[in-house]
Amino acid sequence: MRPKEYSFNPLQADKEKKVGNYYFKKGNYRAAAMRYEEATKWNPKDAGAWLRLGDAREKLKDVKGAREAWQKCVELEPEAKLLEEAKRKLAGKP
Repeated sequence: MRPKEYSFNPLQADKEKKVGNYYFKKGNYRAAAMRYEEATKWNPKDAGAWLRLGDAREKLKDVKGAREAWQKCVELEPEAKLLEEAKRKLAGKP
């Protein structure tokens, strides 16, 4: 079986984020993280997916993975509204 191939598909990324949000709200952080990871593969420049991936990883006690995802969000959106939230999380503030 060949590995899944990804190409830029923002619509699929949005679908993955929506499903990830559903799982996150239900408390299934592992499933949410998997969906957010899928979203970042379909659209690697989706800062929102990276931010939410960091949130899910934080809930899973994956501090290193959460920080890496939040850092990616900061790199992608240095001027956007998500930036302040990601910077607060990187600084360890709620």
